[in-house]
Amino acid sequence: MSKTCKHLNQTRDVSPSGDGCKECLEMGDTWVHLRLCLECGHVGCCDSSKNKHATKHFHQTKHPIMQSFEPGENWRWCYVDEIFL
Repeated sequence: MSKTCKHLNQTRDVSPSGDGCKECLEMGDTWVHLRLCLECGHVGCCDSSKNKHATKHFHQTKHPIMQSFEPGENWRWCYVDEIFL
């Protein structure tokens, strides 16, 4: 049975919180790739980055869907249903 995402209704037309990972910029740190929260616009670093701020944002807020914030990429990930969209 294939999984489906039940959280697409929680996405919004958001404005990114910045051009880089919000927390890494505040810390003066670096990241590998960026993710955009589709509920509030928070930009955080991916799980390949040492700080994993996008996943930390999900655990703190329960905002379920992130989208790649990398040029040329448009995939989305639902943390709750663990599925690419």
